[in-house]
Amino acid sequence: MKKLGIFVVACVLCAGAMTAQTVMELFQKAKTQVKLGSCDDALKTLDALDAETAKPGHEAERAQVAPPLAFYRGVCSAAVGKKDDAKAQFVTYLGLVPSASIDSAAYPKKAVAAFEEARKEVGAGASSGPSIAASYAAYKRPGIMAPETPGEDWAVGPVRALLSESERREYARLTDPLSRSEFVTKFWAARDPKPETPENEFREEFERRVAYADANFAQDEGRGSLTDRGIVFVLLGPPTFAGRRPIGVGEDTAEASGSFTSGRHDAQIAIAAAAASSPSGKTMSGSQNATVDRTYGPGSSAADSSQSWREVWHFRRELLPPGVPYQQVDFDFVTRKGYGKNVLQRDAPALNTMDAARKPKVTGAKG
Repeated sequence: MKKLGIFVVACVLCAGAMTAQTVMELFQKAKTQVKLGSCDDALKTLDALDAETAKPGHEAERAQVAPPLAFYRGVCSAAVGKKDDAKAQFVTYLGLVPSASIDSAAYPKKAVAAFEEARKEVGAGASSGPSIAASYAAYKRPGIMAPETPGEDWAVGPVRALLSESERREYARLTDPLSRSEFVTKFWAARDPKPETPENEFREEFERRVAYADANFAQDEGRGSLTDRGIVFVLLGPPTFAGRRPIGVGEDTAEASGSFTSGRHDAQIAIAAAAASSPSGKTMSGSQNATVDRTYGPGSSAADSSQSWREVWHFRRELLPPGVPYQQVDFDFVTRKGYGKNVLQRDAPALNTMDAARKPKVTGAKG
């Protein structure tokens, strides 16, 4: 396993890609603060580094510092008692540098413990195969992009991931092929990052993501690009890291008490049976409570890990759309019998991020 120190040195030596001196200064300052144990100050410096590399024209520097940025955030978060944040940062780091290890003699015990927990989680998720990011990087979309002939169902196809509610309503009002074709032409032109070139790089990337999602996220008879995972992938691309694990008893937010082996009605039947066997034909309240506990209380629930699991996609800041105020967004997909397969848990960060990804990043048409 590579040691972090070797990796960081390699990043520093790539000075040719790091053209902004402020980036290097912030990076070195953060390293020094971590070494001195000034973790509160280091976190502020890391936030400044994150903001600096998020500026246009700093894409190369951002790619260089992303792994150590996540690592040092993990170290500092652990040191200040934010165990969950530390683990999430280390998960991100290991997603970028899977073979890395932590020097237990150089970093606090809390940081080492959080790193090892992250290592276990990454290991559990990685057992299913290569990462989505690595798989997509090697993916070649079959065929070429065909001209669109938009019909009434165009807006309910894969492009629905990009459509805003107002665009969806506008398209629904169109009734003739010419107006639909004009709408679609303007739709893609508004998202073309380089209008001066004959290609539309945004649309080409969209079509590639759709093809990958169809090939990898299909469920039952449905297209992969129309599933919850497919829609998130089409909007944001591959996550920094993705992992899957069984849902524990009482953990499923869709059913607060887990999957019970018996229901409340079973407890009522048991109470009635106990009363019938009693000489008085009644049961005391204490006996009723004991019966309820035996049939419906602790120990009566069981999670079926073969049918209940949670898949989490972690997106670090460098993969998030401009304007999103988060350092990391997790997309949580739940599978449970009677609930659905890979159902996105629609919390505010996830929905806000998806809305931001739908907004055109350029305006104007070729001409």
